Amino acid sequence: MKRKLFPVFTLTILLALTGCKEKKVEVTLPAKSIQGPGYKLTPVNIQNVKLTDEFWLPIIKRVQEKTIAYAIEKCEEEGRFDNFLIAGGKMDGPVKGVMPFDDSDVYKVIEGASNSLISAPNKPLEKLLDSLIDIVKIGQESDGYLTTWRTINPTKPPAKWVEVKEGKRWESLFMSHELYNAGHMYEAAVVHFKATGKRNFLDIALKNAELMVATFGDGEGKIPAVPGHQIIETGLIKLYEVTGKEAYLDLAKYFLDNRGNPENHKLFGPYSQDHQPVVNQEEVVGHAVRAVYMYAAMTDIAALKNDTAYHRAIDNLWKNMVEKKMYLTGGIGAKHDGEAFGENYELPNLTAYNETCASIGDVYWNHRMFNLTGDVKYFDVIERTLYNGLISGLSLSGTEFFYPNALESDGKYEFNQGAATRKSWFDCSCCPTNVVRFLPAMPGLIYSKNKDDIYVNLYASNVATIDLPNNSIDITQKTNYPWNGNVHINVIATKGEDFNLKMRIPGWANNEVLPGGLYDYVNVIPNKVEVFIDGQKEVVNSLDGYVTLPGKRINGKNIELKFPMEVRMVETSSKVAENRGKIALEYGPLVYAVEEIDNKNNFDDITVPLENNFQVQMEQNLLGGVNTIKDGKFKAIPYYAWSNRGVGKMKVWIPKGE
Repeated sequence: MKRKLFPVFTLTILLALTGCKEKKVEVTLPAKSIQGPGYKLTPVNIQNVKLTDEFWLPIIKRVQEKTIAYAIEKCEEEGRFDNFLIAGGKMDGPVKGVMPFDDSDVYKVIEGASNSLISAPNKPLEKLLDSLIDIVKIGQESDGYLTTWRTINPTKPPAKWVEVKEGKRWESLFMSHELYNAGHMYEAAVVHFKATGKRNFLDIALKNAELMVATFGDGEGKIPAVPGHQIIETGLIKLYEVTGKEAYLDLAKYFLDNRGNPENHKLFGPYSQDHQPVVNQEEVVGHAVRAVYMYAAMTDIAALKNDTAYHRAIDNLWKNMVEKKMYLTGGIGAKHDGEAFGENYELPNLTAYNETCASIGDVYWNHRMFNLTGDVKYFDVIERTLYNGLISGLSLSGTEFFYPNALESDGKYEFNQGAATRKSWFDCSCCPTNVVRFLPAMPGLIYSKNKDDIYVNLYASNVATIDLPNNSIDITQKTNYPWNGNVHINVIATKGEDFNLKMRIPGWANNEVLPGGLYDYVNVIPNKVEVFIDGQKEVVNSLDGYVTLPGKRINGKNIELKFPMEVRMVETSSKVAENRGKIALEYGPLVYAVEEIDNKNNFDDITVPLENNFQVQMEQNLLGGVNTIKDGKFKAIPYYAWSNRGVGKMKVWIPKGE
């Protein structure tokens, strides 16, 4: 019989109330979060952005209304919560599950639900999170240690690839995920604190972080080491930003500084980006998720410490990734073996990996790079990834998932952890819970600001209030993007007009697929972006990739942007062997794919003539309502929506025709 969720949580609350005496960590929180001196821009919090968009709002609501509850149910079924109770002595039995990082799924669900609370307050959900946090607290050891599998039985880890010799803490950091679990806990605890103002989860995280500070480093009695799987670094930095405690920032930098240092520890090698010091790395290698989490932390250090060596390294790494190792969908990670980047220009389609987690991590990294520099190119990558290789990881039902995201399917190759379509769950469930973690926070990407400027990064209908040091700006954005290129923006400033509005021109509208030339458009759009203020056409000055308008010109007026939308044909650099002689299709920010279900009689014979009269049509009753592309010979749908109608063939790259 299937266990019911809420009775377990009620029991947990009672257990928490009856015992568990503990040493409380006293950390005084500053009045304001710390902003790094090197960060040029600040994101506008999702609390100040109310999404009304017909594209993104249904996706986020799907996560809020279905996927969060579904993920909690799956975590319960597979013993994720029981492990905390067993570790705390409230239940008997061996560790449940098969992965040493199962704890992190609980943390990611809490983070996603907390992000949901910020934009959509929900008292029952908040109470449910308190119950989950009570469960987590039970599993924490008295000195702050928290990795349940090791507490339950340190000699029997839940995965064969964790080497255990003496059953000691930290002895197998390459694969134990003790520090990875902690990193996700810190990130979730900070979001929960910001969402609710409660310290119940934050204090658990701080107690664990104090243990980390006391344990790792070069001082007497400390362990010189780095994590096998990065993310504790960004988690520690988030704790630093909330608490102001320098020791957390210093430990994050210590972990980064000592990667590739054989005098510190036995190196884990390229798989973990531990083959050379991070400031010397110029090529993205190894496990793609580990990599982008590390690069995000390096960007934080570049900003918080004004570290030019770190800044130079992340510039080199980003350039290598975007110019030589990124898929058209924004996905990264070419190889199933090691969930890893391939060689330069190694971009297979049928066997592409493109882990959903890697797309999410890449958005986190690019968002930091943008806030560090204000360079429009980073949002070109973010937009491409969001609309294509990231949301493809979640089904239209909200309860099936892609772990890898292939660009081709023969309907037989079971690329998705034993399936040729999306699955309802995985033994390694990092991707479903990462989707839960990420998507409710998506509105926080739309706007950024500095003391004088507001940046419109993404186009989605919303109502926002953006506070500047000496002003408050109300923005209303209305659009049917990505289905068409018209955007209406109204701006009302309450305290004067001394500000600028900077509206991003997407790279695709400037005839650039991605920076660096890995991909090119075959058909160049001759007409440019048009801007109107109260119906009057403006001269567009966009040398930096933005349409910049002064507050005195736009306050109280209606701005209209018109981006040129037509079907685009894309080709790849000839250095990518698999795509030679092939074309991909795009419309606005969306990459398209042909599926067998729409082209049953001729799928294997489809070609794309370079001279073509494409027809774009909105089909409201198809896949939740999508623009389709037809040319008389075939029909294409947005890539993100493929495989929602059963198993079948699919391809993004189509042979050129005559």
